[in-house]
Amino acid sequence: MAPTEIKVLSTTAMKTVFEALAGDFERATGNRLNVTLGPSLRLEKQLGDGEAADMAIVSASGARDLIAAGKMIAAGVAEIAKSSIGVAVAKGAPKPDISTVESFKRAMLAANSIACSKPVGGGQSGVHLAKVFDELGITAQMQAKSKYGAGGAAGLAGLVVLRGEADIGIQQMAELMAVDGIDVVGPLPAAIQMITPFVAGIPANASYPDAGRALIAFLATPEVKRVLKAKGLEPA
Repeated sequence: MAPTEIKVLSTTAMKTVFEALAGDFERATGNRLNVTLGPSLRLEKQLGDGEAADMAIVSASGARDLIAAGKMIAAGVAEIAKSSIGVAVAKGAPKPDISTVESFKRAMLAANSIACSKPVGGGQSGVHLAKVFDELGITAQMQAKSKYGAGGAAGLAGLVVLRGEADIGIQQMAELMAVDGIDVVGPLPAAIQMITPFVAGIPANASYPDAGRALIAFLATPEVKRVLKAKGLEPA
C-alpha cells in the first residue's frame, strides 16, 4: 500500500520537535509527514477559512473556537504541551536582568531594538507582549524599536537577533531554542508570563483522519515527552 502523506498544520513552537521525531514516526508507520509551521493565530484563521489538513496543533483557545465553528472534530482533541515566553540575546552578549517586572522593563527601555512576533496576525507571544508593554506604560517606546519576524520558521525572533538586527528576542521559549547561535536568557517574570497550552486535533475536512489520530497518539508517548521537554516545552 502506498504511504499516506499526512498534512499537518502546526505552531512554530513544535518546529524542533518535528525535526527530531518525524523520521521515527515515518519509519514506524510507513507514512510521510508534510508539516507546515506558522504562528498559531494564523493557522487558526487558515483552518477557520477552510484550509484542509489531517492534523493541526494550535492554541487551546483556538481549538475551542474551531470546534465551535465546526472546523475541528471535538472528539480526540489532546493537549500536547504548554509553552512559556522567554528572552534571548546574541551569543556571548551581556544577559539583561529579567528576574523581576521592573528589571524587565528597564532592560526593554535600555535595548536599542527587540525582535518579537507581530501583535496582530502573529503568534500568541506577540499579542501578549503588546499587552505587557501597555501595562508597563512603554508601548510607544517599544513600538519604535520593535522588529517583527515574518512568522513561521523563517521569521523566528531568534534569527533576527542572530543577524544582528536586534539586541533582544522575545518569543516562545521553544522558538528561541530552535535558533543555534543565540543565548536564551530565560523566561519572563511570573507576573507577566503567559503559558500557552497547545493542543492537537483533527480538522473536520481531514482526508486521512485516522492517520492524524495516529500522529496525535505518537505525540503522547514517553519518548516524545522527553523530546518536548528538551526543546523548551512542558509536556502535557
